[in-house]
Amino acid sequence: MYAITIPEPGGPEALVWAEVPDLVPGEGEVLVEVVASAVNRADILQRQGFYNPPAGASPYPGLECSGRIAALGPGASGWAVGDEVCALLAGGGYAQKVVVPAGQLLPVPEGVDLTQAAALPEVVCTVWSNVFMIAHLRPGETLLVHGGSSGIGTMAIQLAKAVGAKVAVTAGTKEKLERCAELGADILINYREQDFVAEIKQATGGAGADVILDNMGAKYLDRNVQALAVSGRLAIIGMQGGAKGELNIGTLLGKRAAISATSLRARPLSEKAAIVAAVREHVWPLLAAGHVRPVVDRELPMSDAAEGHRVVEASGHVGKVLLVTS
Repeated sequence: MYAITIPEPGGPEALVWAEVPDLVPGEGEVLVEVVASAVNRADILQRQGFYNPPAGASPYPGLECSGRIAALGPGASGWAVGDEVCALLAGGGYAQKVVVPAGQLLPVPEGVDLTQAAALPEVVCTVWSNVFMIAHLRPGETLLVHGGSSGIGTMAIQLAKAVGAKVAVTAGTKEKLERCAELGADILINYREQDFVAEIKQATGGAGADVILDNMGAKYLDRNVQALAVSGRLAIIGMQGGAKGELNIGTLLGKRAAISATSLRARPLSEKAAIVAAVREHVWPLLAAGHVRPVVDRELPMSDAAEGHRVVEASGHVGKVLLVTS
């Protein structure tokens, strides 16, 4: 089989499409013939040498995929060879085949193309686990999403609107904000020209956001707390703005607010399986009904993963960039 390998960390050119050993599913695992994967910022960090796979995970990048089941390992029940699936991965999606724990498989949702289903697992599991399972966004509340035009952002907008929440987004261009509005965003904030704290306060009558989904980390920490409503919840899922920030505990106490920070990749299999099961129960019906859809910027050959990384690093895309095996 072939996979994208990283012989040495570096720029996009460090990604090499090479022949690698074939795979055999182990206990409780299935072998998936990959149709498509998607570029995530974690893949870029791995390529640069800053985000190694968890122990025992595939050394190849790729945190999600879609494809068809090629073989079942011992004890992998509930699936059959030939089933069309998508999957949440700890790695290995940039390949012709990948081994997946059965608990991290999802059927391709009704009405979604098999290739485009690769755009779903990482973003849906991230948004659902953070915004709904941890931060408990409720109907009528306001969600602020930083990076509204990203893969995570475009899914967060749709899911929040589907449950009856109001959505504010930040993005850096008029065009990106317009795309967010098309998906249902109510409050559009250009972070290059506007102060998101002032804008969210004005739009909510001074209250602030009930939930904030943040990919920036340190750079936005203090302002995010300022932007929270009383009893607000800040969910941090990235560190694009740095890892160390200063926090005014007094402001946090005064708002009776909460901060959570999570990642998916290194979680135990049981936790990932629980998130996947919740997504199948709550989100898959929304996809089947057409209330939510994957947002795909473009599809590229998987052998040209380097170009996919260049596109995502340039941040001109909206939604997900897919890598297709054929």
